[in-house]
Amino acid sequence: MKNYKQFYINGRWVDPVSDQKMNVINPSNEQVCAQISIGNEADLNNAVAAASEAFKTYAYSSREDRIEIIQNIIQQYKLRYNDIADAISEEMGAPTALAVKSQAGSGLAHFQAIADVLKDYAFEKKQGVSIIKKEAVGVCGLITPWNWPMNQLACKVAPALAAGCTLVLKPSEIAPLSAYVFSQVVDAAGLPAGIYNMLNGDGPGVGSALSSHPLVDMVSFTGSTRAGSLVAQNAAPSVKRVAQELGGKSANIILADADLEKAISRGAKEVFNNSGQSCNAPTRMLVPKELLAKAESIASATANSVVVGEATDPATTMGPVISELQYNKIRGLIQAGIDEGAKLLCGGLDKPQACDKGYFVAPTIFSQVNNQMTIAREEIFGPVLAILPYDSLDQAIEIANDTPYGLAGYIQGEDPKTLRYVADRIRAGNLNINGNSGDINTPFGGCKQSGNGREWGVHGLNDFVEIKAISGLN
Repeated sequence: MKNYKQFYINGRWVDPVSDQKMNVINPSNEQVCAQISIGNEADLNNAVAAASEAFKTYAYSSREDRIEIIQNIIQQYKLRYNDIADAISEEMGAPTALAVKSQAGSGLAHFQAIADVLKDYAFEKKQGVSIIKKEAVGVCGLITPWNWPMNQLACKVAPALAAGCTLVLKPSEIAPLSAYVFSQVVDAAGLPAGIYNMLNGDGPGVGSALSSHPLVDMVSFTGSTRAGSLVAQNAAPSVKRVAQELGGKSANIILADADLEKAISRGAKEVFNNSGQSCNAPTRMLVPKELLAKAESIASATANSVVVGEATDPATTMGPVISELQYNKIRGLIQAGIDEGAKLLCGGLDKPQACDKGYFVAPTIFSQVNNQMTIAREEIFGPVLAILPYDSLDQAIEIANDTPYGLAGYIQGEDPKTLRYVADRIRAGNLNINGNSGDINTPFGGCKQSGNGREWGVHGLNDFVEIKAISGLN
């Protein structure tokens, strides 16, 4: 069992003030795989004080100094790449292939992308009679989730450092192992003391104090809409900037002219990827009513091809969900789908075969769902797909927009004019057409209750700067 009880504050590993400990559970086998400390307000104050002091100099560092820092992190990240992937697989059950290629790979990609952005980023320009300057927003509190732990860490840490901000990171206490390894990466990279600080803690104890701390100038949060609302409320009295990437209930509109086999199987695989634990998963599949039977058959075949098992098994294509709490929540929502009369095509309440231990949910598909059912309204965050029939294109658009969320949308079809017509009318931050989801520089974020702000590439860097106008200089 790993012992990850120290915090990284002011350039060194320190023992916490708090003596509270927490076990980290491997969701593949329900065994304790590590123990961490749970910080308190005193630990947080130490981290924020270090970041606040470091900001006095780092805010005025040169572009070249920041590029060197990010390049050093990239170099050390590569040396620990497999350790990061192993940690992700252990802490949240990602199959080895997913952990190596996508989960760990996305973290490295964000640092590489921000290094390229930083080379040409316009921190200052002349506009009329004034100089318009972009400068670091200040001390940033970064609160990251468990479902894409390194992706979300990197797409916050990288632009914050590039902007000249200092930071305090609170990773998810449920999946903290990869963030601990990353903090070792930062330590090896030799950053000046206080620029990067990391402590573990829960939402009520550390998350709330971080989002309300008077010396924190910005909070960047990824997580549930409910938790995001609390973060915003905590931040409001000090009028600090809040950037949020929250929940989603994304619609996947299958148009009548789509290649049905490709469109349906692709959409279902997107839901089952990462065990359905992606905020932008296309969990509502909208299908023309006359094609519903064919869609049911293709989707069911896709679900039956998924290999569910322990993360370390090379044959596994879908691992467990993160925790017993999440497992029980998903099963409760599956039961709601059954109780409300949706047609259960496959999966359901029973665990997959040979998965007695671990928090495993079978790939589950409901059909004949209407948009008022619980499984069409609530973010399940598990491998559950709802298929909704529609009569007309305008009705499909109406159904797609009939949600409090607005993170992503998916459209499958052949006619470019129709695809653009639909894309223009879906209220979401990201529209993915025929399996194309952009690249590492495509802005990522949502509207409505899916949050605000944009991450990734230059758009992510823009979130960490303030605009200053200087007038009267020659």
